[in-house]
Amino acid sequence: MPRHPTVYARMLLERIQGRNVGCWLVNTGWSGGAYGKGKRMSIAHTRALLGAALDGALERVPMKPDAAFGLLVPEACPGVPSEILQPRNVWADKRDYDRTANEVARRFEANFAQFAGGVDERVRASGIRPAA
Repeated sequence: MPRHPTVYARMLLERIQGRNVGCWLVNTGWSGGAYGKGKRMSIAHTRALLGAALDGALERVPMKPDAAFGLLVPEACPGVPSEILQPRNVWADKRDYDRTANEVARRFEANFAQFAGGVDERVRASGIRPAA
């Protein structure tokens, strides 16, 4: 990247705030376990999530913060079984999910440390919360 990542983050924030739009992160990848144990997210569920985000339906459902990542996760979405929305629910081994989620969160946290000095306190205080 020709510019520091925080420059792009600020640009994105300005565009989101300046246009009063929502921003959604949709898992279109792996769920239910690590590679070889889980499976790809269903295209039907992905389409339902995208449709609900685009038509505003996701703005009207209760949200639950993810324990490791701090993201607000919808508790319901038309066309998507509610258990799929909470990633931990679709892993057969819940302790394995907790270990894996915390390891990923720790990696994100370690990577972010190199940028922490260039972002404001609200950004540093939000987001990833790996277990001790």
